[in-house]
Amino acid sequence: MLTATEKQLEKIAAATKRLKRPLRGKQNIGLRAGKILNRYKMGKHFQLRIEEDSFHYERKNANIEREQNLDGIYVIRTNVKQEVLSGQQVVASYKSLSSVERAFRSLKTVDLQVRPIHHRLPDRVRAHILLCVLAYYVEWHMRQLLAPILFDDDDKAQAQAARASIVAPAQRSTSAKLKALTKQTADGTKVHSFQTLIGDLATIVKNRIQPADKTIAVFDMLTQPTAIQHRALDLLGVTLRP
Repeated sequence: MLTATEKQLEKIAAATKRLKRPLRGKQNIGLRAGKILNRYKMGKHFQLRIEEDSFHYERKNANIEREQNLDGIYVIRTNVKQEVLSGQQVVASYKSLSSVERAFRSLKTVDLQVRPIHHRLPDRVRAHILLCVLAYYVEWHMRQLLAPILFDDDDKAQAQAARASIVAPAQRSTSAKLKALTKQTADGTKVHSFQTLIGDLATIVKNRIQPADKTIAVFDMLTQPTAIQHRALDLLGVTLRP
């Protein structure tokens, strides 16, 4: 980027020296130089001297060397004391922002679909948003409990141990890789996404039965859960009741 900027700045310098229709005027020269610096975003690394009939530039080598020392490095600052969060924990917290992004995506589109909001009074709108956030809180806990039969990684300790450092790319545990490859858990159960599992559980219904024999009273009957539904309910600690 520095070389590309210099190449364009050199054209401006040459334009001020040409014999035929040379570039003149501080304003005109400055406008040309400004366009180049805005294009490459390298203005902070060059010292310019603009005159009515000349243009000179040079690199700010001290600035360039200082930035080279941090090139490609993120510096994360926090006001949390080291006794509360270590350096690695600070980085881990920063990298966990992707979980916040997933939460917003779940709220807005995938699962809860916070919109449309059929309210106009401020208190009711806030109540609607609060209920959606609480619903996501329930969903988060459900995902943790259902992880063994979801594509989610259910052995995060092993995944973390396989990671060279906190700044290295995240790893998946062996069980998670096997689930992704075979689409089955270790016991042969079909692996679901959270959305497909919820859709499967939604087929459990309570039917009201009216016997043909009128002497028998109306009664309710639950559909018989499948094996995967039983497994999911067990993981959630939920018992079906008529």
